[in-house]
Amino acid sequence: MELEQSAALDAETKIAEAPGDHKAELRLWLRLLATNTLIETEIRRRLRERFDVTLPRFDLMAQLERKPHGMTLGELSQRMMVTNGNVTGLVDRLVAEEVISRKQHKSDRRSHIVSLTEKGRRQFARMAKEHESWIAGMFGALSPGDTAALTKLLGKLKTSVRTANTHN
Repeated sequence: MELEQSAALDAETKIAEAPGDHKAELRLWLRLLATNTLIETEIRRRLRERFDVTLPRFDLMAQLERKPHGMTLGELSQRMMVTNGNVTGLVDRLVAEEVISRKQHKSDRRSHIVSLTEKGRRQFARMAKEHESWIAGMFGALSPGDTAALTKLLGKLKTSVRTANTHN
């Protein structure tokens, strides 16, 4: 019985029960991971139910919305932190749906520039408006001061992670 109960506990709960066994940094990392997972799971569910769209598709469209003149597949894969192969398959589907266009790069014939079509811009605008509302709702318990402080601290953490990664 005791084994079944302990197996049901998530890692964050286990650490909270024995805080002396782990560093504060590990607890923080697990809290960040759990929070990210909760948010991402809910966003995926809502995008699927409301728009029949996947999160990678939404993310790709968001990247292109920020770059109205388009970008190469390599730039997209780098920004989305996925392989070129993942981006290529998604781009192929979106081109077929006329949501994005693909044109040969002017100076590099081996490369293509992809950008949102008008149809894609309209689709993304509808999704982005609701997405923003969903995020605001999920963060609703935070005051503006909390949000500012957390944003600042996460920026500091991001810099720390990048620094640690360049030294190892």
